[in-house]
Parts: sequence; C-alpha cells; structure tokens
Amino acid sequence: MSDDAAGGRNDGSGGDPARATGPVDGNSVVVAQGTFDLLHPGHRHYLRDAAAMGDYLVVIVARSENVTHKATPVVSGPQRREMVAGLDPVDEARLGHPEDIFVPIEKLDPAVIALGFDQHHDEEGIRDALAERGIDCAVQRASAYDPGYEDALLSTGDIVDRILDERD
Repeated sequence: MSDDAAGGRNDGSGGDPARATGPVDGNSVVVAQGTFDLLHPGHRHYLRDAAAMGDYLVVIVARSENVTHKATPVVSGPQRREMVAGLDPVDEARLGHPEDIFVPIEKLDPAVIALGFDQHHDEEGIRDALAERGIDCAVQRASAYDPGYEDALLSTGDIVDRILDERD
C-alpha cells in the first residue's frame, strides 16, 4: 500500500499501511469521502452510517489542493488521512487523486458511495458522472447527526471560529 493509503479497523493492519490487506472478495465496498479537517463528532457519525451501508469502508480524504468549496484545510492531507484511518468505522483511508476524484472510485469498484448529510455534492450529478464512466454503484446520503447536547461544533469552520473567538 502506498504512502497515500493507511489501514483502519478490520484490514488486519492495525493501522500500518504496509500490512493492510484490502477488502475480502465478496465484501461490498463502501466509499466515503471528504476533507476531514479538524475531526468532530459529525465526521464519526457520517463514517458510522457509511460503514453500515456495506462490509468494507474505504474513506477517500481530499487532497488540500483539491478543496475548493471551502477554506483550505488547516491539517495536511497525510495527517488527515492518518487520523481518519484510526477511527473505528474505517477499514482503509486513502488520499484522493491529485486531479480526478473518480480515479480511486474506478479502482475500488464500490457497491455504494456514501455522501455526508450536509456535503455539497449533488446526488444526481454524482450518479450521472459515475454512469458516464461505467461505474455501477448506489449513491446514498448519510443521516443527520443530533449530538443531543448544546454548543456542538460540527464543522471545521465553526471550530476555527470558536478558537479565534476564545483566543482573542
């Protein structure tokens, strides 16, 4: 496995990319993707939902240079990938392709692509792009997260804003 990938919970690697084995034949692969900058409980909820959609969860962590819909990540791509790989629901975490988000999806041939509840991606647009590439998989959106307590910070932007407010 390359430096762009790290094993997670069920791949026999103990998080060591050199020992990761990948999905077992017959397992339904689920792909989740995102930036995962400054992890928060919403990320964990999304990945738990995604893991429940199949047998083997691969998370594609966006490269910093490809994050154009919001502020540039604070944490480097390799560090974000390492943190995601260490989360219980995750079997494997990879950095995304430098130019084309669909390249890793083509290689993985997933049964499901799991979108986060509030991710900016359009489900129909993703389905159309997959069909154009001959990728036959479902696209499902994760459920909303209710933390059950006040003042939950469920976005990196909110976390950064709180830090700046508290440190002034």
